[in-house]
Amino acid sequence: MLQTSYPYYLANEAVFANEDLVVNDKYSGEPATKVAMADASVIDQAIAAAVTASEPMAKMAAFERQAVLDHCVKRFTERFDELANALCIEAGKPIKDAQGEVTRLIDTFRIAAEESTRIGGEVIPMEISARAKGYTGMTKRVPIGPCSFISPFNFPLNLAAHKVAPAIAAGCPFVLKPASLTPIGAIIIGEVLAETDLPKGAFSILPCRRDGAALFTEDDRLKLLSFTGSPDVGWALKAKAGKKPVVLELGGNAACVVDQDADIDDAVARIVFGAFYQSGQSCIGVQRIYVHEHVYDEFKEKMVTATKALKMGNPKDPETFIGPMISVNEAIRLDTWIQEARDAGADLLCGGQREGAMLEATLLENVSAGQNVRDEEAFGPVAMLDTFSDFNAVLDDINKSKFGLQAGIFTRDIYKAQKAWDTLDVGGVIIGDVPSWRVDHMPYGGVKDSGLGREGVKYAIEDMTELRLMVIRSTEKDA
Repeated sequence: MLQTSYPYYLANEAVFANEDLVVNDKYSGEPATKVAMADASVIDQAIAAAVTASEPMAKMAAFERQAVLDHCVKRFTERFDELANALCIEAGKPIKDAQGEVTRLIDTFRIAAEESTRIGGEVIPMEISARAKGYTGMTKRVPIGPCSFISPFNFPLNLAAHKVAPAIAAGCPFVLKPASLTPIGAIIIGEVLAETDLPKGAFSILPCRRDGAALFTEDDRLKLLSFTGSPDVGWALKAKAGKKPVVLELGGNAACVVDQDADIDDAVARIVFGAFYQSGQSCIGVQRIYVHEHVYDEFKEKMVTATKALKMGNPKDPETFIGPMISVNEAIRLDTWIQEARDAGADLLCGGQREGAMLEATLLENVSAGQNVRDEEAFGPVAMLDTFSDFNAVLDDINKSKFGLQAGIFTRDIYKAQKAWDTLDVGGVIIGDVPSWRVDHMPYGGVKDSGLGREGVKYAIEDMTELRLMVIRSTEKDA
């Protein structure tokens, strides 16, 4: 059960300022709890507090930052069921998916605890010519300063964790704006952080309306903006961010290739998961499926059967695989795209029915170019099948997308795997599995309209720190 109300966190402290944000149970549509919302003056105070906290955060020893992160791992483990149930309610996420996300939240903080003591530098040989004789260079990483984080609704725990945990590991204070549709997970992270010895002002977690959040992007006191969300919003924020570095984790239109030598049963099992887990609301969810013509009929038959077998219903039921989309409006949008594709000649293989925010797992075939469901990010439970005969040609077709996050290739041919890795204009190529696969220490991010930069704890720490060089000149008198 959720609490009846939740605060926001301003400079490490819970503030029950109001109950302006109503958070609905995404399955029932009924109000589930209320959350305090911050206005522009509160956000301004949070940024000022983060600036004040910059020096004490930077001075924290590595083992002290590690202790904070270890405490989070311990408390998240103790509150596992509470966190999973909150996700199930606020995001409509099937309980098994919710439990999986809590597990990843714990993983992310655990990895950050390990990385916090491994932020090093290097010794650089400087004597590349006679004039540099006697010089030695060394680098170290220093915190970039106060960071601004904006996280999305679809993974409200772990995608917030991918910003918060590296910031603590690096010694950066931060302000976080969680998605208004799903703020509870971030608030619980704040509850746990408030139990630690972080310096005053080290963190603020502030649900707020989009039109009141300009300071998260535009304020020059903030030294980094990390945004995860839709491409339209992300690129608009980058344009307003001024001189600060920007990391963008945006949309996708993930493709999966099933070659003629693939294990079809294994490919079907993985692709059904990759296309439809948490109702397809993942930027690396499988959307386009290319199957070699020699195995296409077998794959299609098994894929349709497996998709029809997915249970749709109450996300609190452990047997449920398809829960609600995040809102009725989002379900209507995707349902409209499906119907537009059908009107243009696409064949419906299964699914295609909507009731409120519930949309059936849907497979389409013969979807023509130019259709939204093919060209844009579907972000819901729909995927489409295509056949191919030429492996190189299918790689070229995948690259026509304006998105480039991850791709999956089912093949046993190492040369084709290498070709895909060399050719595909994406951030990651997953061989023998779906593009939806991710673990939380790997570099993760995209190219083209899918964003800028990489997450994954070690790589996020690199963005949240800057290299500082020292050069030492030695003379013969020093010897």
